Amino acid sequence: MGKLFVIDGTDGSGKQTQFQKITERLKNEGKNIKVASFPNYESDSSSLVKMYLAGEFGQNAQEISPYIASTFYAADRYATFKKELEKFYNEGGIIFADRYTTANMVHQAGKIKDEKERKKFLDWLWDFEFNLYGLPVPTKTFFLNMPTEYAIKLMENRENKITHESKKDIHESNEQHLKDAYEAACSLVKEYDWYEVKCVKDEKIRTIEDIHEEIYAEVKKYL
Repeated sequence: MGKLFVIDGTDGSGKQTQFQKITERLKNEGKNIKVASFPNYESDSSSLVKMYLAGEFGQNAQEISPYIASTFYAADRYATFKKELEKFYNEGGIIFADRYTTANMVHQAGKIKDEKERKKFLDWLWDFEFNLYGLPVPTKTFFLNMPTEYAIKLMENRENKITHESKKDIHESNEQHLKDAYEAACSLVKEYDWYEVKCVKDEKIRTIEDIHEEIYAEVKKYL
């Protein structure tokens, strides 16, 4: 079996930037890796995700069942893995993913306030994606811990990844959702043994290069 590394975090945490830097560096070193970004907006498999984020099932993300929303993302991951990654992974390949099941754990679990109900959802999600769908469990997940107040400022002028317009999707535009997702993520780091990268130090956002070097040093331990 191969290895799967995930770069994850709440919206505005710099996932895509760090994902690009680590994969480009490893490719330049001659490492044979494949990359994936979830949701896979280039594929038809992300259609329901796009509809959900555009508000077609409701403008308030908090009111849409985390179980239902999770199935949209899981189906997209399954399709992408089966079509583009499975053979490579089974032959021992190294995959880097920009977001993964962990994003469902963060954004959807954040909708559930009751601890028992949240644990019930997380157990269901784990079984659904890793057992029923047979998706690989990550070798290591890197969680970029960017506090919500900093993330919101960083997202102010960022374009919508689906429409490439300035209008935010129903996650990005909902400050309460972002706060709930961040709080959920912080509680999951230890429980699921994610590698936490603290993006703010002494009330200042660390440089992209500084964060990158920390991630690189940890990844190299597994390669």
